[in-house]
Amino acid sequence: MAFSYKGSISFGLVYIPITLHSSVKDNDISFNMLDRKSMSRIKYKKTCVNCDNKEVKNEDIVKGFEYEDGKYVIFDDKDFEKLKTKKDKNINIECFVNLDEIDPLYFDRPFYVNPTGAEKAFKILLKAMEEENKAAIAKTVLGTKESLIAIRAKDGQMLLNTLFFQEEVQENPAEDLDLSVPSSAAELKMAKTIISEMTEKFQPEKYHDEYRERLLKAIDQKISGKQIVRPKEKAPVKIANLLDALKLSLENVGTNKKEKSKKINLSKAKKIKNKK
Repeated sequence: MAFSYKGSISFGLVYIPITLHSSVKDNDISFNMLDRKSMSRIKYKKTCVNCDNKEVKNEDIVKGFEYEDGKYVIFDDKDFEKLKTKKDKNINIECFVNLDEIDPLYFDRPFYVNPTGAEKAFKILLKAMEEENKAAIAKTVLGTKESLIAIRAKDGQMLLNTLFFQEEVQENPAEDLDLSVPSSAAELKMAKTIISEMTEKFQPEKYHDEYRERLLKAIDQKISGKQIVRPKEKAPVKIANLLDALKLSLENVGTNKKEKSKKINLSKAKKIKNKK
C-alpha cells in the first residue's frame, strides 16, 4: 500500500504545505502458501476465540486494549483522531542539529518532501540547511503513532526520515563482552593498511540484490522443469595466526585491485574500439 501524507512544515512563523512520498519500495519476491497435495492456496480466517471459532468479517473487528485479564476498552478511528492536536497533524521543527550528530542507529523510514505551496520558503529552507549541513528535528503523528523526525537536504532535494525514540533503541546484549584481548602494534597497523587499501567512494549503484537475482533465476528453472544447482564456492582458508590472516588478506586486496583495474581498462578499450 502506497504511503500518503499531506500536511505542513513550520519553523518559527514560516508555514510550508508539503506532501511526503516514500523514497524506497518493497522489492521482495512474494510466495503464496499452498497445500502440498492439492496445490490449493491456503487462506487465513479471522475467527472469534469464544464463539466456537466462528469467522468474523472485517467490518465487525474493532481495536481493544486489555487493561485487565479479559477486560478491554475499545478504540475506533474517531477516538484516535480526537487524540490528535493541530500540532500533531503538522511537522513542527523544534530545533536544528549538525547532520553528523545523528547516529544512523536512529534512522527508520525515508521519504521525499515536496512543497504544495510556499515554494519560495521551501527553497530558502532547503538551501540554508544544505549549505549549513544541518538537519531539522521535529515530531508529528503518522497514523496512530507519534514519530520523531529528521529533515535534511541533499543534492537540492528535501528528505525526511522517521527516527526511533531513545526508549525504542535497545542496549547491545553483548555490552559486557570482554574486549581486553591483547593485540600487537603490527596487527593493528596491518588492519589499518587493509582498510586504507579498501577505502573508496560509496557508490550505491554498484551494489545489487544478488540473492534476489538467483531466486528469480531459480523460479525460471523450476518453471522449465530444471533442478536448482548450488553455485560452486571456494572453500574458506583456515589460518590460525591473526597476523598471517591479515597479511594474506592484504595480498588478496592487492590482487583484487589489479584484476579490477584490468577489467576497467578492457572496458574502456572496448568503448574506444566501438567508437572507431
